[in-house]
This record gives sequence, C-alpha cells and structure tokens, in this order.
Amino acid sequence: MTSSSSTATARTSSEARAVARTQTLIKGTDGTGTVRRTTLPGGLRIVTETLPSVRSATFGIWAHVGSRDETPTLNGATHYLEHLLFKGTQKRSALDISAALDAVGGEMNAFTAKEYTCYYARVLDADLPLAIDVVCDMLTGSLILEEDVNVERGAILEEIAMTEDDPGDCVHDLFAHTMFGDNPLGRPVLGTVDTVNALTADRIRRFYKKHYDPTHLVVACAGNVDHQKVVRQVRAAFEKSGALRDPDAVPVAPRGGSRTLRTAGRVELLGRKTEQAHVVLGMPGLSRTDDRRWALGVLNTALGGGMSSRLFQEVREKRGLAYSVYSYTSGFADCGLFGVYAGCRPSQVHDVLKICRDELDQVAQHGLPDDEIDRAIGQLKGSTVLGLEDTGALMNRIGKSELCWGEQMSVDDMLSRIAAVTPDDVRAVAREVLGRRPSLSVIGPLKDKQAARLHDAVA
Repeated sequence: MTSSSSTATARTSSEARAVARTQTLIKGTDGTGTVRRTTLPGGLRIVTETLPSVRSATFGIWAHVGSRDETPTLNGATHYLEHLLFKGTQKRSALDISAALDAVGGEMNAFTAKEYTCYYARVLDADLPLAIDVVCDMLTGSLILEEDVNVERGAILEEIAMTEDDPGDCVHDLFAHTMFGDNPLGRPVLGTVDTVNALTADRIRRFYKKHYDPTHLVVACAGNVDHQKVVRQVRAAFEKSGALRDPDAVPVAPRGGSRTLRTAGRVELLGRKTEQAHVVLGMPGLSRTDDRRWALGVLNTALGGGMSSRLFQEVREKRGLAYSVYSYTSGFADCGLFGVYAGCRPSQVHDVLKICRDELDQVAQHGLPDDEIDRAIGQLKGSTVLGLEDTGALMNRIGKSELCWGEQMSVDDMLSRIAAVTPDDVRAVAREVLGRRPSLSVIGPLKDKQAARLHDAVA
C-alpha cells in the first residue's frame, strides 16, 4: 500500500513533467486575430489564430525538414516521405485517410520546400477534431511499408516527368543549380530519377525517425477555433502514439548561419524542343531574417510585381516580347535569391535579356523615383492583406513564422514595416543586390550561335 506522502510526491512529479507553457503572442480585438502558443512537454509547439466570424478551420503540422537536409544520395527523400505519410497508419489505410476528409467536404494536402514540409487539412469548424485526429495520426503513426514505397515511386517519377515537361517550372530548378551548384539548396526538391530509384524503405524510415520527432514539429491552426481545445486534442493524439516520450525535450531553434553565394556570371543552358525560351536572370538576394527584406520586397514589387511594374511595362506592354514576365525573391535562413523570369520566342531571347539587364542596371545605378516606390508600397500592403483572407493562408503564416523565425508578427506590424520603408532604403538595397553580376539559366531550342551570345548577357 502506498503512503499518502509518497502518493503526493508521485503526483507532484507527474504534474511537473506534464506542465505545458501557454503564451498569448498577439492580442486580437474581441478575440479576433488572437495568436497563442503552447509548448508541450516533449517539445511540441502548438500555435493558433482565432477568427470567430468564420465557419472553417485549417489545421497543419509543419516539419523542420526540407530538401536542404538531404545528402546527395538522399535527394528527394523529404518529398518521398510526404507522399508516404498519406499511405496508411496502424489506425487507417490510405483510403480511410482520404475518405475521412472527403466525407465532410474537407480538403487535405501537403507540400515540401527546401527548408520545411507542411501537412494540412481545411474543414468546417465542427469537423476540426476529425482533421486533428487524421493529420496527427499520419505524422506520428505512418507505417512506411516497402510495398507502399515501391508503389509511390512510380507516382513520384511521374511527378518528376510532369515537372520536366513544364519548362516554365523546370527553369527555376535549373536556376537554383546555377546559383548554388551541387549542394542541397541547388538540388531539386523532388530529387532525380536516379536518386528516387535508389531510395529504399529502410532509408526513408530512418529519415522519418530522425526528422519527425516533436521537437522538429510545429502545429498550426487558424479559424473558428478554441486554443485550449486544440491543445487538448493534439496532446491526446501525440501522447497516445507515444511521441511525447521525453518531457525535458526542447524545440529545435530556427535555422541560422551565414552563406555567401559566389556564382557571379554563371550560365546554364538546357536544350529542349519547346515553343518558347524560358529565361531566369538573377543574382544573390537576402536571407529571410535580413531586416532589409522589407525594402527588397518593395523593390521587387516595383520591378516585376504587377502590371504597372517596370519589367511588365517594358517587355510586354511596350514591345510585346513576352506574355509572362516577372521578378521574385526567395529567402532562406542564411542566403537568398533575386530573379527575373520571362518566357519568349527563342529568336527574341537576346532582346528580352537586354531589356531586363538594362532595367536592373538602371535601377542599381540610379534607383527608383519616389512615385514608383510609393505605388509599390501600396501594392505590397494591399496584396499582403488580401493574401491573408482565408484560414489556410493564416495557418501558413503562423506555422511558418513559428518554425522559421520563432516569433509571430501581427498583420498590422507587417503593414507598419512595409510602410516604414523609405526611398533611400529601396535605393540602397537596389545598389547592393542589383549591382551584383547576374547569372543566367535558359531552357529552350537554342542554336549554337545563340547559346554563345547568351554569355554576353551576364558579362
């Protein structure tokens, strides 16, 4: 028989191990827009954003693993694993997983990036417990059977083939390789035919166990949700699976480090029998933690972010040389990219590149006038708000923020940071980023003389 004192001691010890820490990160108005975080014993973080006025909820689990965490022989393993988590658990078959969400009109999907992976479901608020149960079951109880690995291999090879059949998509993978070379950031997220064919169930299971423990995960939920109810349901699901084994475990920190890209003037050409030449001209950008990213966002919007942007006006509106032309930025933990894409007839690729290069050089040397900067700030503020009008976008924002920055920023704070960008800020970042010697990637039916001339575009 246990004495009362020892019982009290045991209960105290158990309670101490079970303490969950909850914080209100953003205080909303009348409950709307309130963001809370709870960290469970075992290192699992749960963040929610409450919107009582909607009738839906989006639930997601973010994993702190992407294609840059792969060795050369494991290239494609993260994306392969994304597919396999839908193939069945001890509780559910692959059909059970899909049928459960279909039966309530829900949507379920996942995506893999270079630095993270996300699994999510969007449902009516009344069906949120089902979505939590299914997604948590997938993340903690995946079987990863050899037969499923073999079946899904064919689907992934078809996905690779589909990407290669779309040169407008494939050219961005080529540009990543042009800029980063043969290192994880330069390799395709999907992997290659050779690496996917070489992956085995055992190697993927080891990758899963290494990267999918609770310390590497962030649960994010947005919509008409109650934070404490979400915490209880998630905790119950993870404890039932045995995933929260170590009460002293702490979440992994956001990625850090410092990388300098030294790829100036590189040119990579891929010959394809396409109707268009697909072009990306670009240079190193800024990391996602760089405070100047707000100014770069304004610069990017002014250069190629809309129908009034410089590149759209010069390439499409005035000369009709391309249907699609735009600029973009990609920020990683320790580095970034700035790129300009255009799709045009092969005979006009040199004209398009000259116009793009001239515009970049002009802005690097002389900056943008105040009226273009003001218009870009207004456009960026508007698109930021409009892009957060559904629960899926809100879930993405709070989940990615927790995983990549370890903090949350309200929409008002984001708008304030954009509004605070000055013309001098934009001109300074233009001088630094656009003043770098660019690199070039092209896919298309280029003749030998054309290919030789393309090197002049980055000279």
